[in-house]
Amino acid sequence: MKIFKLLLLLFVSVFALTVFVSGCVPGDGEERYVKIEVKSGDSVASIVKSLKREGIIRSEIMFKRYLSKHNLDKGLKPGSYVISINSSYEEIAATLSEGKESVVTIPEGYTVSQIDLLLFEMDLIEEGELLKCSNECDFSSFDHLLGGIGNKYAQSRLEGYLFPDTYYVNPVEFVPKFFIERMLGNFEAKAVSQMNLADSRRSVNHIVTMASLIERETSSDDEREIVSGILWKRLSADQGLAVDATVRYALGKITEALTKDDLSIDSAYNTRKYRGLPPGPIANPGLKSIKAAINPKDSPYFYYLHGKDGQIRYSETNDEHNLKKAKYL
Repeated sequence: MKIFKLLLLLFVSVFALTVFVSGCVPGDGEERYVKIEVKSGDSVASIVKSLKREGIIRSEIMFKRYLSKHNLDKGLKPGSYVISINSSYEEIAATLSEGKESVVTIPEGYTVSQIDLLLFEMDLIEEGELLKCSNECDFSSFDHLLGGIGNKYAQSRLEGYLFPDTYYVNPVEFVPKFFIERMLGNFEAKAVSQMNLADSRRSVNHIVTMASLIERETSSDDEREIVSGILWKRLSADQGLAVDATVRYALGKITEALTKDDLSIDSAYNTRKYRGLPPGPIANPGLKSIKAAINPKDSPYFYYLHGKDGQIRYSETNDEHNLKKAKYL
């Protein structure tokens, strides 16, 4: 019994220490951003109370102790901040004491619509504002990069070219057009530099479109180059790509199950119905997927599928592929 009590006490102590250091209960999982306004003359007590009220911290006392311990209780700077509810005490204190700009992380594989929703949830834009700008604002300075895109089927004419990365922004001065230009410039600096277009038969748009399929169709780094090799090989053999992620894009179904009717829709993005690449990218791929599209791995396979267990299975023939579908799906 004594051993049990000691173990329980140790667990509670470690848990409390984790909460003290991180400022949130482990395993929360929820991601939400809150805008905090700190005005000149606001007391530490009122700022901390606002953080507690908005759900950014769990304990006013513990956070005040953290600030005091690190000599930050008199150095919180006025400004407008967007803070994740999963931020640690260290991150929150650094943001408020150093006057850091807010952090915006664009995940790899997000569509322009998803980026728009993320920025809306961070209270940086009105819903639909970034998506509308992506289609209507003037980005002619990037014509050399974006030539040939803007098909009528896409949710956004810039789909695929808004580079996923971590950006620092000022919530008060946030302008969708300027943020899009930063993402386009980042794409040019980090992605185009990987493409040896002089020696390639493929255009930037073809590479980015393939990279977007790879981004949405793979779940690990090990899969990217092999799946890239399979898709390029099927394309060269004039076989349908049969990539369900393209149907998801056409329907706006990111995670929901696809029905038989969904898979038979008459859309230029339905790669089960139409051969070749879809009209354009279906997401904004990360650098690893772009590199995989440029450097596909040769293999004997023509097919792949992800089973219900999440594992990928490759096949050389359609018969083998159908057997695995029956077994693993």
